[in-house]
Amino acid sequence: MPTSAGAAVAISDRRFYAYALLTGVAAGLVGVAFHFSVEFIARWPRVLRKTFGEEALSIGLAALIGVLFATIALFLVRRFAPEAAGSGVPDVEGAMEGTVAVPWRRILPVKFFGGILALSSGMMLGREGPTIHLGASVAAAFGERFRLNSIDGRALLAAGGAAGLAAAFNAPLAAILFVIEETRRQFPYSLRSYVGVMLASILSGVVTTGLGGSRPYLEMAAFEMDLWVLPAFLVMGITLGAVGVFFNRMLIAALDLSARVAARVPYAPALIVGSVLGAATVVFPLANGGGEAMIMRVLEDHPGYLALIVLLVLRFFGVLASYATGVPGGIFAPILAIATVVGLFFAHAVTDLLPMVTISHAEPAFAVAAMAGLFSSTIRAPLVGVVLALELSGAYPLLLPALLTAAVAYLTAAALGGKPIYEQLLERTRALKAAREAAAKAAIKAAPVAAS
Repeated sequence: MPTSAGAAVAISDRRFYAYALLTGVAAGLVGVAFHFSVEFIARWPRVLRKTFGEEALSIGLAALIGVLFATIALFLVRRFAPEAAGSGVPDVEGAMEGTVAVPWRRILPVKFFGGILALSSGMMLGREGPTIHLGASVAAAFGERFRLNSIDGRALLAAGGAAGLAAAFNAPLAAILFVIEETRRQFPYSLRSYVGVMLASILSGVVTTGLGGSRPYLEMAAFEMDLWVLPAFLVMGITLGAVGVFFNRMLIAALDLSARVAARVPYAPALIVGSVLGAATVVFPLANGGGEAMIMRVLEDHPGYLALIVLLVLRFFGVLASYATGVPGGIFAPILAIATVVGLFFAHAVTDLLPMVTISHAEPAFAVAAMAGLFSSTIRAPLVGVVLALELSGAYPLLLPALLTAAVAYLTAAALGGKPIYEQLLERTRALKAAREAAAKAAIKAAPVAAS
């Protein structure tokens, strides 16, 4: 993708690698700043509960803050950078194939500050989508500054997106694989572009580790599972394959419904979702945010079947409603949170049926494998799902159950006719763009007739 007002130039491998390293450092710094900002501002519900308790006043103030943050985030998107809505991953993929622009001057500030507000409002959104988009925007800025040609510009975009993902979860290997597996149709594959992605992810990981530490983000004490338990992971993989297809279809339906509502009453979805989830930060904190805190909490508390079902329903539809508002935010972390709840449900069922399997061993195993499985069925990148789940949890002994669950979930989703969610979102973006262009042309044609 490229480039600049001047002529694009061909560069040596050495110069391209230098630009990839620079992109990795810059994307890592932006990603860490984004993460720390969200962590800091998102403390407001705890301050509110500590100051006012869980009384009506606290709930009302939380609803008001949620609405305020969500509507400001949406205003920034609509007023200054419509491209900054949602996760941004489909836009990066579109830019890599040359069908979507990356107007980095608008995206960088709006995605950064709008994303901080959206993720701090209580909405069930993840930071990985924004950091991928921010990383790609950094790469687009460098591509323009250094006047890269189309192939090198697209390769640097991929490196920037990977660096952004590496910064989000401190998962550089998953970031590299995400580019290779998820963007395989758009990625300009060559040894040079591949090494550029690696270098950017590594440097982003170095920055993230240096500033935020090296511990796995969702560290779990995991133990190898006996081979005779593997059939349970197969059944869970089939279940997660169906859940992933259903989630994808419901997400597109939620976006369409939200667009129709917003066309009649602008900002209505953000107002409704922001107030409800803002209030929930006081009433039921586990139903808020990307879900990382929820994952660790449920692994500690061992909730029963009913609590898991309630949490699953709340998070499933809460993610749909949050993403459909159009504020900046990703779906990686929310998908992992939903998967964890499903995994714990299976862990309880297995330990009830097989008393020789202890719950302390089963819960981390099924949670990690479920993360890989649902990621595989929704994003349709099974290897990325496995590596991401292992890097996040540090549960490398669970490689075999995670691989089995991811593969079965992927095959199940394919058999059910499911399509990758980012592919569907990109197709939707193209369709909306085409509709707007057609409407604009029709208006121009009708203008002379009206004037006469």
